[in-house]
Amino acid sequence: MTTYARKLGLFSGTMAVIGGIIGSGIFLNPPIVAQRVGTSGLVLGVWALGAVVAIAGAFIFAELGQRLPKAGGQYAYLREAFGPLAGFMDAWAMLLIIATGAIAAVSYTFATYLTSLAGFPAAVTPYLAVGAIWVLTAVNVFGVTWGAWVQNLFTVLKLAAIGVLVVVAFLGETQSLPAAATTVSAPANLWLAVSAALVPVLFSYGGWQQTNNIAEEFIDPSRVLPKAILAGVVVVVLAYLLTNLAYLKALGPGGLAASRAPAAETMAVFLGSGGQRFISAGIVASTFGFLGLTILAAPRVYQAMSRDGLFFDWFAKLHPRYQTPTAALVFQGAWATVLVLTNAYAQLLDYVVFADWIFFGSTGLALVVIRRRTPATTGFQCPAFPVTVTVFVAAAAYVVFGSITSNPANALRGALLLLLGVPVYLWRARVVATRS
Repeated sequence: MTTYARKLGLFSGTMAVIGGIIGSGIFLNPPIVAQRVGTSGLVLGVWALGAVVAIAGAFIFAELGQRLPKAGGQYAYLREAFGPLAGFMDAWAMLLIIATGAIAAVSYTFATYLTSLAGFPAAVTPYLAVGAIWVLTAVNVFGVTWGAWVQNLFTVLKLAAIGVLVVVAFLGETQSLPAAATTVSAPANLWLAVSAALVPVLFSYGGWQQTNNIAEEFIDPSRVLPKAILAGVVVVVLAYLLTNLAYLKALGPGGLAASRAPAAETMAVFLGSGGQRFISAGIVASTFGFLGLTILAAPRVYQAMSRDGLFFDWFAKLHPRYQTPTAALVFQGAWATVLVLTNAYAQLLDYVVFADWIFFGSTGLALVVIRRRTPATTGFQCPAFPVTVTVFVAAAAYVVFGSITSNPANALRGALLLLLGVPVYLWRARVVATRS
């Protein structure tokens, strides 16, 4: 089996986990959470609940990563546990919607903040977004070392920006008052409100699985990958909880619910316009770093699917010099560009939030199946098994339920987009059968 050069160690792996989780979510989604649950206690409670789910997911993916340190991550686990169709559907969703939609949406967020920060005309925003996609695609064509270097740099920058925001909020002195806050109260139906609020929370926490996609590029992946996943998720959990405390201290639950840019408004309360510009630069770094990791990791899933005979052969081809899946990287960049320029990415992300967590929940169940088939290993094992898996799968089902009830039309569209993969899979299976 052909693999990439294994050059990633624990530090780069941990940075990749952090960079794959922290994108634009912590800067954009807290107001949505505050709108849906109302009070400060519930806001923090939902983010803490999301942290529990994220840590449970980290445990599950850490064990799967050391049991099956293969390129493709979640695709490989689902294929191993439930057969090739399950793996194909996961990779199909990533290619058509999840990864490319996230790249398109986050690149647009990056370009929006960069446009504002630099004083560019708004008309250039989509072209800056496309430019970022192709710059990072080119970087990752040159190999994992360059991609990891860029990822590490921008992950450090985004953590520094969050650290400054938290320190300023807790130690700084108020220089201006936030805008008048709207009145918020606890929701009438707590069950439905929390399930709806968990959607943006878990979208913000999602991403720890991306590092599993590049497992073959780690030094000693069975040992290093679990440590990187757990360390990265713990850092993100602390960063998210402290950031939400900072938002609530500066803006209050009503101000947070009404905010369009909570990080910028929080910094403005303590440091004025200079603080707003600083955190805007931090968001530019955060989104750029997230883009780098997603562009690096996702093509390994398409490459693994093609290598297994489930997709076009050219997706499996590696660059003769750099040993990177160049065709998969270029196709991904091209499709993400289409989504940016047609403004279709926002709808696609809404459609697939529920489907993303269907695959997460299925991966939790995959660990159960794989454990039954394979004797216990001496490496990392998911603590409190099967309770941890039960909690994670139940949370995934809860989020899917919340997504469907909050927007059933989008859930239906997402299901239809995913089901388009079934005839593609059957066609490809027929082609492979004819060859043999």
